Amino acid sequence: MTLSHPAFSPPADAPEAEARPHAFTLHGRHIEDPFAWLKAPNWREVLKDPAALPADIRAYLEAENAYAEAALAEAGDLRKTLVAEMRGRIREDDGSVPDPDGPFAYYTRHREGGQHPLVCRRPRTVHRIAEEAGEAETGEEILLDGDREGEGLAFFEIAGATHSDDHRLLAWGADTKGSELHTLRVRDLDTGIDRDERVENSTGEAVWNATGTAFFYVALDENHRPARVMRHRLGTAQADDTVVYEEADAGFFVHIGRTQSGTYLTVTASDHETAEVHLLDRAADEGPLTVVSPREPQLIYSVEHWASHLVILTNADGAVDFKIVTCPLDAPARENWVDAVPYRPGVMIRHLHVLGNHLVRLELENALPRIVVRDLKGEEHTVAFAEEAYSLGLLPGYEFETARIRFVYSSMTTPSETYDYDCVTRARILRKRQSVPSGHEPADYVTRRLFATAPDGETVPVSLIHRRDIALDGTAPLLLYGYGSYGTLMPASFRTNLLSLVDRGFVYAIAHVRGGTEKGWNWYLEGKREKKPNTFSDFCACGRALIEAGYTSEGRIVAHGGSAGGMLMGAAANLAPELFAGIVADVPFVDVLNTMLDAELPLTPPEWPEWGNPAESEAAFATILSYSPYDNVAAKTYPAILALGGLTDPRVTYWEPAKWVARLRATMTGGGPILCRINMEAGHGGAAGRFDRLEEVGLIYAFALMAAERAKATG
Repeated sequence: MTLSHPAFSPPADAPEAEARPHAFTLHGRHIEDPFAWLKAPNWREVLKDPAALPADIRAYLEAENAYAEAALAEAGDLRKTLVAEMRGRIREDDGSVPDPDGPFAYYTRHREGGQHPLVCRRPRTVHRIAEEAGEAETGEEILLDGDREGEGLAFFEIAGATHSDDHRLLAWGADTKGSELHTLRVRDLDTGIDRDERVENSTGEAVWNATGTAFFYVALDENHRPARVMRHRLGTAQADDTVVYEEADAGFFVHIGRTQSGTYLTVTASDHETAEVHLLDRAADEGPLTVVSPREPQLIYSVEHWASHLVILTNADGAVDFKIVTCPLDAPARENWVDAVPYRPGVMIRHLHVLGNHLVRLELENALPRIVVRDLKGEEHTVAFAEEAYSLGLLPGYEFETARIRFVYSSMTTPSETYDYDCVTRARILRKRQSVPSGHEPADYVTRRLFATAPDGETVPVSLIHRRDIALDGTAPLLLYGYGSYGTLMPASFRTNLLSLVDRGFVYAIAHVRGGTEKGWNWYLEGKREKKPNTFSDFCACGRALIEAGYTSEGRIVAHGGSAGGMLMGAAANLAPELFAGIVADVPFVDVLNTMLDAELPLTPPEWPEWGNPAESEAAFATILSYSPYDNVAAKTYPAILALGGLTDPRVTYWEPAKWVARLRATMTGGGPILCRINMEAGHGGAAGRFDRLEEVGLIYAFALMAAERAKATG
């Protein structure tokens, strides 16, 4: 398939950030950081009020944005075409499958042309009758209208909406800056009106007590870290809220939830390798928290409640890929844990779901997922699929005393399918198949899984999709996506957006590199701290394997990754720039050494278990310095690079991509263009509206197509 797309047209003079002397010495090493000034000294204030950004930094970022737009100006029509295509694949009035809870079935949907979700419910009897008859449902109540709430705001995102047990109240949180400083409100569902009270600076999570007279939330501290669980009594001021739990260790973040049984509030304090869970009876919310098992280094566990017992998913006793244990509710300490599903090397238990009469787990073996159902007699059966590469996820639902589970299946060629599954009869009922209004024929595409060989001999899975009619002779451009951190699994799922590249002759591939969990928890352990460089060499090995297999050629790959995957992009650019026609680094964590040395930044202390603490450990300092993309920019030729950031991003701060781009331009000897675009009205997730997001994807894909076109033209 022949590509024909516009070329880059950057102005002659790219923005040139002033190099201001700044240096420090640590562990005997002298580190120069001439662009440190791009970090606003009042960054905390900027998160709350972007207008507080210092004038010199704002001027530089705006110059970068103008340069990026000018460089991509020839692709204006292409971007519009891409956005129109991607929007055409979205059923604009789509919604989730209603989820029963007592007298109602709850769901979200969008209206035609709407940017934000509507939170809705229907009477359960109406939902059931319509479902059985295959008819359209009636009786809808719109509990929360995201379009109306976000009207006139440059940024608006609903963090969550949780109804009380008696279905009278809705606690909902929203972010209006992109800085993840959420405001919680309470809506009376009889009147549809929000109560006067507000809870500011929360994570947006809320868990009600059993009576609906109070809710729990997680408050952010002065460094933007989720550190305290608070109880808010309805009708009182936030200043009167009670501290339920406070975490003293800055390296641990706090999260809340509720057991599937609904009996307990769960309070989890964790970093990336240790967890501690506390329980509080939701019916007696003044009572003390009960710790399940005190934290131990490297011990991870999560908790569910089942009758007189707790059911725990854990890595205890060397269960690297996790096992399931039970213990008495009144004696939950680790010494009382008894294996229910023993550890099996190579079989990772990713999720545990507990119902009244069934234990359900989502497992992963040989990079393929399956669901296993166990009944009270201990008998098990499996729910699996036959495709070569696919994605499978459990949806927890509201109810406990049910035999129904819900799961979602897709592959890179198969649109998402939502099923209800009866754990007793084993009947599988299709509730929804993803609609692609503009049309999609799975038979026109091929999906494959292959394995690359890393430099140390390890085999790295790669999932890919391409049109059946393209020639696999090395001439095709290829987009290679990677992440590889925190144990995050990159599913081989259906994504309508990527078809805009695939239908233009691209091969689209996902490199399941170490640092994820595609091959189990050990796959994660082999890609963190001192072993982090494995992630980068795996990614480059995947690129070379795809070249050797004839899917593409050297210099025709466009790499794409975001956040920690953006670090992967920066490292790959330094390691093997010759592989790539272009690199898209989305909110890229590229200034790793400086960030890990700044203990005041929101994510730094909790990230030390992932990367190491370079202030305390000379070995960690040396490892991070060896790969930190910003610190390893060299005098060499780099591919075209597009770095994206968000001004109010508390996770990967805007100055990381800005500093990286400044150093690239000041150091490289050829290549490019190097483009930086900072969203001045958003944070880590970019634009919040679903169609606004398509504009960002259109920008990325236009860049990829332009990079591929230039690679074709230059041979």
